[in-house]
Amino acid sequence: MKILAIESSCDETAAAVVEDGRKVLSNIVASQIEEHKLYGGVVPEIASRRHIESISGVVDEALSAANLDFGDIDAVAVTYAPGLIGALLVGVSYAKGLAMVSKKPLVPVHHIAGHIAANYITHPELEPPFLCLVVSGGHSHIVEVKNYTEYRVIGRTRDDAAGECFDKVARVLGFPYPGGRYIDEAAKKGDRTAYKFPHPKLSGCEYDFSFSGLKTAVINLVHNAEQRGEPLLTEDVAASFQKTVADILGEKLCAAAKALNAEKIVVAGGVSANSAIRAKMKKIADSVGAGLYLPELKYCGDNAAMIGAQAYYDFLAGRRADESLNAVATLSLEDISTDFGRQI
Repeated sequence: MKILAIESSCDETAAAVVEDGRKVLSNIVASQIEEHKLYGGVVPEIASRRHIESISGVVDEALSAANLDFGDIDAVAVTYAPGLIGALLVGVSYAKGLAMVSKKPLVPVHHIAGHIAANYITHPELEPPFLCLVVSGGHSHIVEVKNYTEYRVIGRTRDDAAGECFDKVARVLGFPYPGGRYIDEAAKKGDRTAYKFPHPKLSGCEYDFSFSGLKTAVINLVHNAEQRGEPLLTEDVAASFQKTVADILGEKLCAAAKALNAEKIVVAGGVSANSAIRAKMKKIADSVGAGLYLPELKYCGDNAAMIGAQAYYDFLAGRRADESLNAVATLSLEDISTDFGRQI
């Protein structure tokens, strides 16, 4: 089964053709990073306008790269939630038009489910159930993946996502947007024990995260040093900060893996490209005797191949949408589990 997938939840206009949920026939991404660098982050209005300008060309390129015509496609899939509402609307509207004109099935895909499914592409042998850590610019979750379409979120951030924390710390350290990869490179040259940053203590769910205090601690360190005229070695700050994020994520994931007797640990999302976090997850998996599955670097960030991968399993589960499908800015993974088997 060949699915044409569209992703436009933030600042990447992407289209891909994926066969049977595991084989990527094409994967095209039009990035807006250079433009958003001017503002230090994504400007939603600009992102939406660029999606409108790019989406037709990206879809055409995805079909061409797969050596297919639209008649060869069995279904159209699109990210409909969560994300920037204007950006999502561009992809949803375009996908609905394609599906209506061609009379192809339309499959709505949850963005986080797509990130998880990126691992099905990198690891064709991977099957649920498993425990997944999702870390990206907008999300930090620990998810029990029960099957291909059913999820239980057992931990989540109470405030900032890990990726958002990386970007804001990078900005105060003078790195351009998006700052995660610059912190990663700087950290390789620094002393990760130079500064001791806080690990949040949370009441309630033991698997929840909080990164706002860590972000504030780093920003205050930098600002106080500037006000006193004291030098700071950027590489040391980056290394210490990155280690703290990896440790916080590792502590929570390790506790969850032990509690659930997880045999497979999966990591997904843009921040899963970070070298320190990948190394930390390897240690965690080894310590609990679980297999570790990490996405190939090109599938860590937003892309349409991951949406096509998840769409295959959503399609098999009977998930369809009609012309009434709308974009949703905020939607939990758990909220979509009850939608299977009926139109949304």
